[in-house]
Amino acid sequence: MSHEVELLKLLYDRFNARDMETVLTAMHEDVVWANGMEGGYVRGREGVRSYWTRQWAMIDPHVEPVEFSIGSGGEVVVEVHQIVRELQGDVIVDQMVGHIFQIENGLVKRFDIRGA
Repeated sequence: MSHEVELLKLLYDRFNARDMETVLTAMHEDVVWANGMEGGYVRGREGVRSYWTRQWAMIDPHVEPVEFSIGSGGEVVVEVHQIVRELQGDVIVDQMVGHIFQIENGLVKRFDIRGA
């Protein structure tokens, strides 16, 4: 699990820095990504790019990984502290949330949000 944890720590760091290109290159070309803002899923790197572009134009999310574990199906489960601010800086969400990643050959193949 150590390679996956190091990969995900890097991706969270780069997401928070809004370094979209670095994060996208760590995704499978046909990634399935949970759309936490609008519901459902987006597909492929371009789908994630479009989703994050819309999201970052409306809100300022920050996610900090707190704990990593392996699920029963081999997925990596990450407990994250999520803070979402309005673009003006006011906090609108401050909560713990579970992120679930399926990683294949060093690339993120699927991302889910627990309970979504």
